[in-house]
Amino acid sequence: MSKKIFVNLPVAELGKSIEFFSRLGFDFNAQFTDETATCMVISDSIFVMLLTREKFSSFTPGMEICDTGKSTEVLICLSADSREEVDALISKATAAGGSAFREPEDHGFMYGRAFRDLDGHIWEVVWMDPAALQQAG
Repeated sequence: MSKKIFVNLPVAELGKSIEFFSRLGFDFNAQFTDETATCMVISDSIFVMLLTREKFSSFTPGMEICDTGKSTEVLICLSADSREEVDALISKATAAGGSAFREPEDHGFMYGRAFRDLDGHIWEVVWMDPAALQQAG
């Protein structure tokens, strides 16, 4: 079984997407970057391939790319180490041109917010209290 995940997302303007996610603190693997794609590093085992719409379409021949203004194709959820980290990432995303998506959700043991990137993809950012997780396990 594979130990890594690669999420593939279509983007309208690759350069602007790279700039947006760079402002959020993400790095990119130059080995998998060209004028049609880049590999954004989330962690040692999680990566997001940002692909031009044309490149993305080459992997899904005959299928339309989801219009994120009308439909949602995926929710991407990232974990955070604290509530403050959740808020900080949302602040960075909105300052970089993204938009906050829905009201914060605070369940005491879990806190989450979400943003939409430049292409309308929804990114959730969630913190869960480690003590509450240990009790549940």
